[in-house]
Amino acid sequence: MTIEKTSEKENKEISDFLKKHSKKDERVALTGGAAAAEALRQINPDVMPVYPITPQTPIVEAFAKFQANKKVSTEIITVESEHSAISACVGSSAAGARTVTATSSQGLALMNEILYIASGLRLPILMLISARALSAPINIHGDHSDVMGARDAGWIQIFSENVQEVYENTIIGMKLAEKAELPVMAIMDGFIISHCVEDLKVLPDKKVKEFLGTYQPEKYLLDIENPVTFGPVGLPNSYFEFKIDQEKATWKAKDYYKEIAAEFKKISGHSHALFEEYKIKNSDHIIVAAGSTAGTAKEAVDKLRNQGEKVGLLKIKLFRPFPYKEIAEALSGAKNIAVLDRAMSPGSVAPLYSEIVNSVFGCKLSVASYIYGLGGRDIFVKDIENVFEDLITGNVSKEVKYLR
Repeated sequence: MTIEKTSEKENKEISDFLKKHSKKDERVALTGGAAAAEALRQINPDVMPVYPITPQTPIVEAFAKFQANKKVSTEIITVESEHSAISACVGSSAAGARTVTATSSQGLALMNEILYIASGLRLPILMLISARALSAPINIHGDHSDVMGARDAGWIQIFSENVQEVYENTIIGMKLAEKAELPVMAIMDGFIISHCVEDLKVLPDKKVKEFLGTYQPEKYLLDIENPVTFGPVGLPNSYFEFKIDQEKATWKAKDYYKEIAAEFKKISGHSHALFEEYKIKNSDHIIVAAGSTAGTAKEAVDKLRNQGEKVGLLKIKLFRPFPYKEIAEALSGAKNIAVLDRAMSPGSVAPLYSEIVNSVFGCKLSVASYIYGLGGRDIFVKDIENVFEDLITGNVSKEVKYLR
């Protein structure tokens, strides 16, 4: 990766910016990618192995400028592929370093072999993902195909609706990874969030540093006084036990997430529940969605609410581990539910739809499946209104519908 040399004027602008908002909360206009980089600057990880891929690249470009201007002490390792990037993450994290990376689409798919190793070794790696469609055909725009393809790799997954959540989920994700001793994916929609500018409240550096604390792993390879082994052979008499322990740890991460979110609210004023309940109290008809589309859905909910319709939105935040019990309780009062998926699961039902059906199993609720936005295709308020119209009129089909 080539890092452009910044001018004295640019250096001064960066210095002035950091000096100002290191003391107090500041509101700035940043893209999702730049917001993630800003959070990483405050985290100041030890190691960041990276390989460029659209639309993730701006995250690392922005962060690399911080490193070039000595605003962080991070060792950025430029490698020859995404497979190498995640492999280097495994090595650095096992050695006891606070480790982060970023990727998208085919890059995440190329990492697939090592994703399971990172989670199986219980390594607290933070990966920022600008979610993007998978080839073929070639498409560089945003959908959830890549992250849904990795949903069973043992990583915690957190979705962001907007730039503010990208910034905050990056910080929360780092602390959650280290608390749960599991890798975390902090996910933003490619281009829609990663490249769009929004108003952002940036926390003071000191608050973020105090919130995260110093990373002190209990066990790591370079602790020669207490030698440990990473990645031993697990034969039939032990492999099963390893996986049961990993599963228990993954479910425990849900409680850690709630604890960390409550702590983060004290410094940010922002709530980070397992999911967001937007006007679903006393709602007869509820849409479930994840990512940037939640913002569009909120507009549709507001519009229909003003017309007297009892509609609401449940926005997914923590997707892995999935909060089945809590979601079932939140949706229990609805008459009809529609689940919007920005990904398909060929030969099966859509991913998020499957989880919601499992959540409300036995509740005698009608749940409809809608697939939208593949390859970055836009979804508008009118599209959401049409889904609500189906629910209100009782047009709830067992057949999947496509919003196109």
